Amino acid sequence: MITPLQTALTARGYTDLTPVQEAVTDPDLVGADLLVSAQTGSGKTVGFGLALGPTLLGDEPLFQMADAPLALVIAPTRELAMQVKRELGWLYGETGVVMASCVGGMDMRDEKRALARGAHIVVATPGRLRDHIMRGSIDLSAIRGVVLDEADEMLDLGFREDLEFILGECPDSRRTLMFSATVPAQIAKLAKTYQKDAIRIATTTGEKQHADITYQAMMVANHDAENAIINVLRFHEAPNAIVFCNTRAMVNRVTTRLSNRGFSVVALSGELTQGERTNALQAMRDGRARVCVATDVAARGIDLPNLDLVVHAELPSNHETLLHRSGRTGRAGRKGTSALIVTAKVRAKATRILKSAQLDAEWIDAPSADAVRAADETRLMDDPMWTDEIAEGEAEMVAKFVDAFSPEQLAAAVLRIHGLRHSAPEHLSAVAGGDKGPKARAPFGPSTWFSVTGGRDQGVEVRRLLPIMCNAGDITKDDIGAIRIVNNMSYVELKTEAVAGFVQNLGGAMEVEGGAKVTQLDGVPDAASQPKPRFEGKPGGKPKRDYGDKPKRDYGDKPKRDFDDKPKRGFADAPKPKKPSAKKVWDPDAAPAPKSRNDAAPIDWNDTSTPKPRKPKPGTKPKGKPGGKKPFAKAPSTLEKAVQDGSVSAPKKAKWNSKKNKARRAAGGQGGAQPPKRKG
Repeated sequence: MITPLQTALTARGYTDLTPVQEAVTDPDLVGADLLVSAQTGSGKTVGFGLALGPTLLGDEPLFQMADAPLALVIAPTRELAMQVKRELGWLYGETGVVMASCVGGMDMRDEKRALARGAHIVVATPGRLRDHIMRGSIDLSAIRGVVLDEADEMLDLGFREDLEFILGECPDSRRTLMFSATVPAQIAKLAKTYQKDAIRIATTTGEKQHADITYQAMMVANHDAENAIINVLRFHEAPNAIVFCNTRAMVNRVTTRLSNRGFSVVALSGELTQGERTNALQAMRDGRARVCVATDVAARGIDLPNLDLVVHAELPSNHETLLHRSGRTGRAGRKGTSALIVTAKVRAKATRILKSAQLDAEWIDAPSADAVRAADETRLMDDPMWTDEIAEGEAEMVAKFVDAFSPEQLAAAVLRIHGLRHSAPEHLSAVAGGDKGPKARAPFGPSTWFSVTGGRDQGVEVRRLLPIMCNAGDITKDDIGAIRIVNNMSYVELKTEAVAGFVQNLGGAMEVEGGAKVTQLDGVPDAASQPKPRFEGKPGGKPKRDYGDKPKRDYGDKPKRDFDDKPKRGFADAPKPKKPSAKKVWDPDAAPAPKSRNDAAPIDWNDTSTPKPRKPKPGTKPKGKPGGKKPFAKAPSTLEKAVQDGSVSAPKKAKWNSKKNKARRAAGGQGGAQPPKRKG
């Protein structure tokens, strides 16, 4: 191993390398392409940093002056890229390395200036790195090594085209290292295309997957899911905890709820800017925040110190996501807890995901309010402040407290201060939990069978027969075992201990509602031992059709047709094809040319012999448009109607409508002609 890298590891407290780090630093693999799969939290970042050392430095302990980049490290998310940059920063700190980053959400002009000044290692996300390549702001001609970190996640996020473009722009002599938690078919195909005789490395610790993580599935009522999150956080009181949600809306909801309850919480989702996401993670590292509420993509690959608790507020969609979520804790040999909040609606989904991940989870109830208080009491009594020696600066104040207050008052003050610093737990509804899957039904025991007249043909159904038998015999549904319904009869199984009361309540008639006759049988009927017919017990259900009893078709005396004797049609008997008719060609001289609307003769407006169409006024729509409605004509007045039918003479009408009489009437005068009156 290169001396500066060994010095950095020693200063960081590394005594032994993890299995994946030992595998990739094998001297026989120097210069070879690698396809590495390892468990989450196994130290892959430091591993490919050590593997790149000989490729970038060779035999030199220090880098030369920074110019074109020598190595590319590509990560799926911004947070993971910045985390990789920090890890490689301290690992290569003694070599004089110059690093640059190209991630989405940052100012591209700053990144372009950093690349122009020169860098040895560039850490980037696929989309932003492709933008720089297309803009010509990064020179890839000197690239010696390319690392694809979390390659499976990059393909899941749709970066395949970007990765192929980036790898195609790099020199063919480069060294390509692919690191991934899993190696699906897409990763194998990508490695086969862009790697040269890659060596496959799959490291395991020899233990069960996530051996340092304790999985707990906590059963809660449907309305207590958020309350259970609060109690889980209060019960563990982890230095750092992360709560996973499936959507941004749920992240905002849980963050607001925890903030209102006094938790120091930050959010991490895709809707935040890069600056906000960086500040959130920095607050977790500095201790200013203890709880991070995040989505899957935003928290992919992040490594937070002292992260001892992972809470799944909503179950993931598959077991791979569950493993990646839980892998945020239990890293580098630390112990961690992964708690799944499981309601009755998603219990089957939780069982399926845990089984697919091959994990054995402990099914327990969520911590109750009393359990949280008991945990607080234990932590308070075990706090080292009770055994630490009194500092010199504290002695004077301690003496004043002892002189002024009694021991009871001092103890009460400690409890009150402790209560102010912590949120009160929530009261949860009691939910039966602890075991996986539905409870098995107890053995039915000795039984007696009864027959009831009426079956499937009479419309008898289990859902109707069960209450009838219970009401008639004064028994409960627990006293009834199997019910079998056939065509014309039904069979009911009763516990032997309930038979005497059942028969007594039926009386001597042994009839139930509807006049159905009930008969006690000596043994088990044949129908009871047969499987339940399909659709039995459903409204309008019919038994499965037995196609074996289908009668064969009777053709009578008609002989069966023999297709072998079918006469073949010869070409001699076929009708002769008709001679095609001669194709007609249009002759413009022989036939008149088709008329056009523009060929009509113009209208002579000076000719008075024929009526001419009325010219419309400019700007008005012509009336009487063909196919349109005719304009409304002015209705005749009463006087005009009287003149038309001859009841009023025309002279009287003319005198009444004269200008002189109109003027007098308008002035209010009484003189003038009288209005014409109708005859009769």
